[in-house]
Amino acid sequence: MRCARPAAAAALMLIAAAPARVTAQERDATRPPSPFVSLDDPELPLFEHLVARGDVDDPSPFVRPFRRSDAVRVLATADSAHPGNPAIAHLLGYFADPAERQWWRAGVQAGGEAYTHARRDPLRPAGAGDVTAYGEIRLEAAAGPVVAVSRLLDQPRIQRDPDWTGIQRGVPNILCCGWRYPDAYLDLVLGPASVFYGQTARNWGPWGIPGIGVSDEGYPRPEFSFALRTRDLGLQAIASQLEDQEDSTGALVHRYFFAHRLDVRATRRLQFGLWETTVIAGHERDFDARYRNPLTLGVLANLYGFADRGNMLVGLDARWRAAQALAVELQVALDDIANRSSAEGHPSRYAFTAGLTGALGPRAGWRAHYTQASSLAFRTFNPQENLTDAGVGLGRNADDYDQVTAMLTLPVRGRWLLSPELTLLRQGEGRIDDPYPGTRAARLATPALFIGTVERTWRVALGLSGREGPLRISASGGYHHVMNAENQAGVRDDRFEGRVLVTLGAERSGALR
Repeated sequence: MRCARPAAAAALMLIAAAPARVTAQERDATRPPSPFVSLDDPELPLFEHLVARGDVDDPSPFVRPFRRSDAVRVLATADSAHPGNPAIAHLLGYFADPAERQWWRAGVQAGGEAYTHARRDPLRPAGAGDVTAYGEIRLEAAAGPVVAVSRLLDQPRIQRDPDWTGIQRGVPNILCCGWRYPDAYLDLVLGPASVFYGQTARNWGPWGIPGIGVSDEGYPRPEFSFALRTRDLGLQAIASQLEDQEDSTGALVHRYFFAHRLDVRATRRLQFGLWETTVIAGHERDFDARYRNPLTLGVLANLYGFADRGNMLVGLDARWRAAQALAVELQVALDDIANRSSAEGHPSRYAFTAGLTGALGPRAGWRAHYTQASSLAFRTFNPQENLTDAGVGLGRNADDYDQVTAMLTLPVRGRWLLSPELTLLRQGEGRIDDPYPGTRAARLATPALFIGTVERTWRVALGLSGREGPLRISASGGYHHVMNAENQAGVRDDRFEGRVLVTLGAERSGALR
């Protein structure tokens, strides 16, 4: 969105200015701050299952990650309301931090990873499959208002993953083959406010579907962020540097990413969030202060008073708990709503997700989502301003598709979660890193959705995640029936796609002196 429409900007400003009660978040002020729950934590799906059922309040609707202390807070409340639920009792112990006022914790995991393809997205396979080793070292500490986390993985799979932008397969030095830091940060927490520097995976949107503006489809990058969260209000601003690119003349182009988010709890059952993401690029560009300011709307900073602008995506999230055991979720994002009869002839660029979650019987749950991204969503006239980093999406990692997913969630012994899944993906020939159509005739020939031949993938799958003592498992596997495979009319492909990560681990903790 290089030039947002004034009416849309005014509507966003009115929403942001809507009154809301702001109270201090209910938390134990005597406890030190807590680390975030990593998005690849094998216990997180079980927690999300309880949230979807309505057994546990969401500690930060649409915003992941959340802190371990916030998980303990909502689980303790749920334990009083649902005594005897083994999953709640298990997670209360799992997410608890050490009892000391200032503490350290160190853990190690070792095991193996098997996969039919290296990319993490099971619906868009890429990269060769293999069975490889896996190792993890996690160091955490909390002292006063400061949290420090450093988590190092040795994961050779990433060398085959096309979404990994680091060193690829074939480097002979074992010390620089499969190492990465999914979490490495310092977090200064002062009451309801916090300042963060480092990297961790984030997702803005319904659980189980990559967020449109911010997601963990790509690998984490270093960022600086500010957050304010009370019971009824949340405010977050994120700034990070993207990989530089070269323009058509070979000149180096600097690129930056900014994201703002405002969350409001209108009632106990209704929450909504207003957010925007921006990519700015240029030969002499830097971290423009007007985009970093958490108390401004970047869509207005982008529109008025400056010659240099950026590509913006604005979005709205909403969740309504219609009943204790039924919730409605919505995420809508607009890059541009265009008039095809205009002189430029641009197609509209948008994406959205609609979903339902709920309880099934005394312990099971279910969720269903439909999502769509238009044919040119996340792309723009200047390729350096596409909503990507090194060709990988900052939110969604694909455009020109729609997808419907239905899933059951079945807890086993209060520690494991089984997740049967049925998905239909329809993918057009548009790709997120393709160039934007350069002429009016080409744009008029581009449909709003589904360029060319549409590939259809049916996936019937089963997931398993959880922990028992030192054993941790995250696994998913399914049968894929693909029609018009690789967008080739009449080509069929039937195959199994899956991955499993199994580790054994141990940890120690103590007082930090």
